[in-house]
Amino acid sequence: MTIEFLNQPCAVVDCTIEAAARAHQQQLTKPPGSLGALESVAIRLAGLQGHARPQVERVWISVFAGDHGVAEEGVSAFPQAVTGEMVRNFAHGGAAISVLASELGASLEVVNLGTVNDPGELPGVRRAFIASSTANFAAGEAMTPLQLQAALQAGADSVHAAKQAGAQLFIGGEMGIANTTAATALACALLRESAASLAGAGTGLDDAGIARKAAVIERGLARHRDASSPLEQLRCFGGFEIAALTGAYIAAAQSGLPVLVDGFITTAAALASVRIQPACRPWMLFSHRSHERGHARLLAALEADPLLDLNLRLGEASGAAVAVPLLRLACALHNRMATFEQAGVSNA
Repeated sequence: MTIEFLNQPCAVVDCTIEAAARAHQQQLTKPPGSLGALESVAIRLAGLQGHARPQVERVWISVFAGDHGVAEEGVSAFPQAVTGEMVRNFAHGGAAISVLASELGASLEVVNLGTVNDPGELPGVRRAFIASSTANFAAGEAMTPLQLQAALQAGADSVHAAKQAGAQLFIGGEMGIANTTAATALACALLRESAASLAGAGTGLDDAGIARKAAVIERGLARHRDASSPLEQLRCFGGFEIAALTGAYIAAAQSGLPVLVDGFITTAAALASVRIQPACRPWMLFSHRSHERGHARLLAALEADPLLDLNLRLGEASGAAVAVPLLRLACALHNRMATFEQAGVSNA
């Protein structure tokens, strides 16, 4: 199975600008390296944006929502109706990401890809309805090829809208009851790991619930053992929102738009993106280390060093949103600190 836009080339990082930004950091009135990750992330952003003075004032956040057939296995502490109810909550400004986006002055788009409890048309919600839910991956493929294509394209469409709006940074988020189960199954397939090693509490499962989740995932892994390509693994295990994130990350790299990856579920999508299109990896920054059990393993596979570790595991792009002020401060320091020469300060 091939989906045409996935194979288009990714943009190339401007190494000349990045080198100039690194040299500029050496001239600022501080010991070299003393601002740690704030220096390196500013240098990265300069190369990604192709500007000596990077900025992240215009931030675009897309939260993709979709329900999962595997929820029928009892793998979540919350009922499936919550997905549609949370879409309504996003639209009314009551969710964590709604508050964070407002505080940041970020553009927030919610994309309903398919919910069992359909809230209908809502302000601020884009309907890209594929089906009311994916299928149960423990009993069959989660998505048909056409459904996977639609979900990937929905993610790319969000990136194109962000680019058209002049966004300097793209953040993807997700909402979907049972999506930690789908993301864990996908991660297990991509990493060739056991479910027991990656399955976590998700929405708050106890030890018995985690064990049940792991057993369901192992059934799915056995059923789809012949799904060898990352695209087929995404189709067999993923959710509409996980596939949309995958499409968005690849499209962002193709468009030359840096992305800030959120937590466990979005990082599973990021790994799928890199396995499908390896050239998209340089366009990813990583916001935080989730409290969800499998996240550290995914970050290690991507050689990612996240900015924060706050024991977050909400999703919705909330961890990435929390990291945006750090990126803004990194850019402000890079752009506005005086050099030794400007300040009349002796260099080392």
